[in-house]
Amino acid sequence: MKSLLQIGQWLLKAAIFFTLFAFALNNQGDVTVRFFFGYQWTAPLVMVVLITFAAGLLMGVLGMVPRWWRQRRAASQARQAAQAATSTAPPAAAATDTGAPPYGL
Repeated sequence: MKSLLQIGQWLLKAAIFFTLFAFALNNQGDVTVRFFFGYQWTAPLVMVVLITFAAGLLMGVLGMVPRWWRQRRAASQARQAAQAATSTAPPAAAATDTGAPPYGL
């Protein structure tokens, strides 16, 4: 079952790759990207799409960084608190032998 799932994942990855590859081959024409103040840049369409995707990915990652830092800091503080609680906890009271069976049996 696990092998079948891995084959399915590879087939999905291959399908996505070949779809994007075909997109790149079909869109080799040049496009002009016009910026403000008369600046412009001419490049193949697939390069413009790739750069736009990478820029969006980078902005998404940078938007998540503060949350990741807060979670790492909270996890570190929780780990330190747990270590401090286990190291300063008093030892368990010594069991005294009263001769009675345990748990009231």
